[in-house]
Amino acid sequence: MGQSMLPAGHHVPSISSGPYPLRHGNRVRPLVDGEPAFRRICEAVEAASDSVWVTVAFMSRDFAMPDGRGSLFDVLDAAVARGLDVRVIFWRHTLLEQIKPGTHYSGTEPERQALADRGSRFHAVWDQADGNYCQHQKSWLVDAGTEGEIAFVGGINLGQDSTVPVGHPATDGGNVHDVYLELQGPSGTDVHHNFVQRWNGASDRQQPDGRFPADVEPGLLAFPTRPSEPRGEVPVQIQRTVRAGRYTDDTATPGGEPFAIERGDKTILAQYLAALQAAKHTIYVEDQAIGYAPVVDALHDALRRGVQVVFLVPAEPNQDMVKARTDPKAKAFFDSLTALDDHAHFTLVGIASPREDGELQNIYVHAKIALVDDHWCTVGSTNIAARSFHGDTELNASFWCTKAVRAFRVELLAEHLGRDTSDLDDRGALSLYAEIARDNAARRARGDALSGLAFALEASTYGA
Repeated sequence: MGQSMLPAGHHVPSISSGPYPLRHGNRVRPLVDGEPAFRRICEAVEAASDSVWVTVAFMSRDFAMPDGRGSLFDVLDAAVARGLDVRVIFWRHTLLEQIKPGTHYSGTEPERQALADRGSRFHAVWDQADGNYCQHQKSWLVDAGTEGEIAFVGGINLGQDSTVPVGHPATDGGNVHDVYLELQGPSGTDVHHNFVQRWNGASDRQQPDGRFPADVEPGLLAFPTRPSEPRGEVPVQIQRTVRAGRYTDDTATPGGEPFAIERGDKTILAQYLAALQAAKHTIYVEDQAIGYAPVVDALHDALRRGVQVVFLVPAEPNQDMVKARTDPKAKAFFDSLTALDDHAHFTLVGIASPREDGELQNIYVHAKIALVDDHWCTVGSTNIAARSFHGDTELNASFWCTKAVRAFRVELLAEHLGRDTSDLDDRGALSLYAEIARDNAARRARGDALSGLAFALEASTYGA
């Protein structure tokens, strides 16, 4: 079977070059911010009847699930105790463990001994990436291949600063804004396929320190042979970044075209560019980075077409952006970034919340989402940066549904602006966003309270 087609009237195209086809018949539910997202994930795990499979990138030692559910291991051990098949793929980067210990669960001897001491019986494998790249996918798959299958795809790390409530009240620690997407329906089959491919191909799975329990052969998983049953009406396509040669198993996903995975998978980048090029009215992005020249070029093109663009980033740029500012090789990129300010319809934005004393705490934007024309959306683990589009292993879900995308936009803007934009079209909503953000930038400069969380930044000085 070939790739499924979008119904007439959908002007943002799907991608036909990758392993996973467009899947019709899905239900989608964006989960905004860590506390509600992990609460919902835990509810799904607690209701599971067959399996829980997880991919983990970064994880801090103090991470705890909401509502007193305990650590990740408490949740997984409880699922095992109910007879479920529980598996975890952890990223391993040995140099990072030496430089920044405790930022990811790399499977050191003390960590594996701690699992044994607590009597954990879930199965885990450790998976290294090429060079300094990251196995960056963050997914949960509950009851894979069964009638009750639920997938979660997103970008939220297992960190205490990520487990924050909607509205981002100021905290004594960090305060992170992020998103997951809950999926039910045929698209879950491709999340299933991705997990099996990674589990079977995990770099360290045959090493005693690369699996848990060490004395148990992790075994190979079977690939799904049929798509899951329809659960809704939303078209969804699972998209990835996978480096060339990372996997050798080319087992096709059900209904997908034959695909040579040794060539790599860059469907996330292809989808981003296709969506930005197709935009007619609005582009709204939330991302940890604005660091990839072809995306900035596509924004310029859209702005010249009259598209309204709002781009939410961390008010305090990530260190890669700061470091790149001093690199002469990056001058052309930063000149192009600066030129975004010349467009009347472009607004770069940060968010912050007030402490009790009125001082503002910047909120770190870790989300990786984009919305176009209240019509198309992508949610996942992929930053707008070269390493995410070409090097790190990433997982995103794109969906096409005016009702769902519009509702998501309204939810996000209600948090950031403190305003209900359900009575506005997408262009009116982003115009209001820009107006409030610019007014708040002036308020912040005067030391006045903000109206909502959002305030405008200057692209010309971002990262300087």
